[in-house]
Amino acid sequence: MVLFTRAGCHLCDDAREVVARVCGTLGETWHEVDVDTGPESATLRDRYGDYVPVVEVDGVQQGFWQVDGDRLARRLTGRR
Repeated sequence: MVLFTRAGCHLCDDAREVVARVCGTLGETWHEVDVDTGPESATLRDRYGDYVPVVEVDGVQQGFWQVDGDRLARRLTGRR
C-alpha cells in the first residue's frame, strides 16, 4: 500500500494517521511517497499533484483528498 503525499499538506497529515491506524490494526505494511521529491517527482506531481493525499492498494487508486478508513480496511482485507 502506498500513500502519496507532500510536505505541508494538512490533508496528508490526516491521511497518514488513518493509514497508519488501519494498517497497524490489520498488520499491513505501507510506505509513503512524497510527490515533490525523488527521482520520479515530475511524473508523480503530474499524476497526483492536485489530488494528494492519494492511496493506492496493489497499484489501484483507492481514494484521494480524504482517506476513508473503513473503505481502506475493506479493500485491504478483501485482497487476502
